[in-house]
Amino acid sequence: MPAEEHADAPPPYAAAVAEVLGGSPAGVAVFDTELRYVYVNAALERLNGVPAAAHLGRSVAEVLPHMDVRVDVMRLVLADGEPRDLTTSGQTWVESVIERRFWRVALHRLEENGRVRGLVAVAQEVTATQGQREELRRANSYLTLLDSAAARVGTTLDAETTCQELADFVVPEMADVAVVELIPEDNGRGRREPPTGTLRLRRSGLAATPDLADAMSQFGGPGTDIDYQESAAVTRCLATDEPVIVNLADDEQFGRTAPSPERTAAYRAIGLHSAFVVPLTARGHPLGALSLLRCGDSPPFTEGLDVVVARTLAGRAAVDLDHAYRYTHEHGIARELQRSLLSEPRVPESGIEIASLYLPAGAGALVGGDWFDAIPLRGGRHLKVMGDVMGHGVEAAVAMSNYRSMLRIMADDDQPPHRILERLDQAVERSGLDRAATCLVAVVDRREGVCEVASAGHPPPVFIDPGASGARVARIPVGPPLGTGWGGYTTTVLPCAPGTVLFMYTDGLVERRGEDIDESIGRLARLTLPASGRLDDLLEEVVERFADTAEDDIAVLVSRSRGC
Repeated sequence: MPAEEHADAPPPYAAAVAEVLGGSPAGVAVFDTELRYVYVNAALERLNGVPAAAHLGRSVAEVLPHMDVRVDVMRLVLADGEPRDLTTSGQTWVESVIERRFWRVALHRLEENGRVRGLVAVAQEVTATQGQREELRRANSYLTLLDSAAARVGTTLDAETTCQELADFVVPEMADVAVVELIPEDNGRGRREPPTGTLRLRRSGLAATPDLADAMSQFGGPGTDIDYQESAAVTRCLATDEPVIVNLADDEQFGRTAPSPERTAAYRAIGLHSAFVVPLTARGHPLGALSLLRCGDSPPFTEGLDVVVARTLAGRAAVDLDHAYRYTHEHGIARELQRSLLSEPRVPESGIEIASLYLPAGAGALVGGDWFDAIPLRGGRHLKVMGDVMGHGVEAAVAMSNYRSMLRIMADDDQPPHRILERLDQAVERSGLDRAATCLVAVVDRREGVCEVASAGHPPPVFIDPGASGARVARIPVGPPLGTGWGGYTTTVLPCAPGTVLFMYTDGLVERRGEDIDESIGRLARLTLPASGRLDDLLEEVVERFADTAEDDIAVLVSRSRGC
């Protein structure tokens, strides 16, 4: 601002202020009742970067247009004479690398012979102190953020959900926009190849402040493939496994840093000026990147606290993503193995109807160890088995396969159910299989109209007589689960005439948290099926009644004979 001499001489009372405070290291100004400068000392000249004469007769806003002026507070002091302190901020004409400077100002009313003459203001720059306070506030805010991260990010074993949770978590506290992108997995589905010299990522999480949400939609939401040029910040971040901070000063830098130069104008339009990219790495393998963007009046990213906090959050999220990937891989193997073992049981012979049902507890649940089978025996009899290996995952599915194979061998010897269980229990103990299992074995003799049943820790079978008003829940002795080596199983003979449905199931069908198991099993007595009813209709009824409240996998095997 050029120095301009003002024609009016300062009033006499300004001379008294100059005599007392003229040499003060603090900036001193005297204002008339119209809040125009009538005096400034040498210290204020230096603070403002404006000669004293250029102040006189002008308001603060005229001399310092980039200063936050509290004219309302100045007028209050003039009106009631109460001294006041305030903090003001902005920029003077002094060159500074600090984006926003702060001053503490004391205001006092000046009076002469009982008349109000104006104000005296004493200003001291406190930018360093204010900056320290702001840094402390940010540090406390970031610590709070880190404390709550575990409860809000990685709440499921789904990678896409974790990415969106991470993006939502850092906006607006750390950024105006957050983008989480993952390196696409090679799933053999023939994804189109990216252009030569580019890196393709799959956008999996996006969050923005409300004023930017609509504008960000033009860049692609979750599920979009994004191709990054070699010089892009994201590409460099993943190549070095190090954070990249870019404060975008010009269009050339925009063009190099963006996914492609064509996005420069769109980024400028939303006010983007600072970007920070952090790698998502787990067990030494890159998974993707977290990009934080600041726009408009938000401060640029800097080394230090921003980097420490973002790296910590990204590191935690990467571990969650790694767990999700490993779970998905294991879950897929176990599900395929279980699906192969739970294929529709073979019909032992003509005149025997069989239907089965398997319902996993949910997409996020580990595969269980439920299995069932049907095996023809001599003399027109047939064996049905329902089992449940304790535990979940690939190990449970493999154990299930072993149990099923051993039981098929035992069944060939045409033994009663309790002997099959005893031999199976001994075989499991000798094999070193370390997973116990419950098991229900039933041998149906349709010519005699009976069913021989033995249980190794498994829920009892249910018999549904044709046209009856309710089902019969069998009361049978229950021995210990298989794999304990204790034995002690008993065969019970129950009526099972042609047309009667033998209903076998795992505990996932009936077991409910906080409910007595006997009461839960008792509800099965309400099942009915007309003589002409289809077994598939019965399974549909089971799904409607029990599936919604199930907390574990459900397996059901139903069968009936149609006479000799």
